[in-house]
Amino acid sequence: MLAYRHSFHAGNHADVLKHLVLMAVLAYFRDKDKPYWVIDTHAGAGLYALDGKHAQTNAEHLDGIARLWRRDDLPPLVQDYVTRVAELALAAGSPEGKALTRYPGSPALAASMLQAGDKLKLYELHPSDFTLLRGHFGGRREVSMHQGDGFAGLKASLPPPPRRGVVLIDPSYELKDDYRHVFDAVKDSLLRFSQGTYLIWYPVLRRPEWQRLKERLERLEVKWLNVVMRVTQPDDEGFGMQGSGMFVINPPWVLEGQLREVMPWLTERLAQYPGAEFQLRSFEPKLSRG
Repeated sequence: MLAYRHSFHAGNHADVLKHLVLMAVLAYFRDKDKPYWVIDTHAGAGLYALDGKHAQTNAEHLDGIARLWRRDDLPPLVQDYVTRVAELALAAGSPEGKALTRYPGSPALAASMLQAGDKLKLYELHPSDFTLLRGHFGGRREVSMHQGDGFAGLKASLPPPPRRGVVLIDPSYELKDDYRHVFDAVKDSLLRFSQGTYLIWYPVLRRPEWQRLKERLERLEVKWLNVVMRVTQPDDEGFGMQGSGMFVINPPWVLEGQLREVMPWLTERLAQYPGAEFQLRSFEPKLSRG
């Protein structure tokens, strides 16, 4: 149950998509002069050493953030994300002007966007990762950390007092039950806090559970945006993550246009085989007349 460690996958193509969308959403929230909360249900360790033993096992970042590092042709949305990664990596000890050796997880990226009155609430169940998380963010009054189940923590956190909030739900999905837990958590959260913005990350695999989750989410009668990027193929035995998706409920109105502009470029740069592709779908319920 507690075998998964994100440090083996930090900075890969899935992180790029997840964090690019997260940063775009938080930039929109930050531009409004009203406080908001960010709730991260599966925070991980918060910061990762790309030159460490875990990350070097498969060196997944080489086909992720490393492909964007030091490029001079980044679209504005990607440039903002890469610049933020570079600033946080430098602050964490990555040498300036050289290969990236630190990668900030979603807690570090979100914390860097907070302003006066904003709050970041982090949940992490793995004891080792929680210890690392607490070491990175301990002492920051605007950041609260809780060792425990993020799904239960989310239920207890909604609605946030400011009535403005961004929720990131991104479990490892190593357990098949995670797919059901994610959907149940989304349905319950919408009852508690219907105006919240929810970001649900999911992997694209050969097994069908991710597709069923995607279909169930897309049947929700709420405003949503769903972006999926496939950049690689499974191995000869059918294993491996082909890509990932970000399902956003109540997305900022600018997000769809931003992604339509940037996803062709990003997919091409991260492609590991000729069939790489992305899909972008959206839905908005019709207003009832009466």
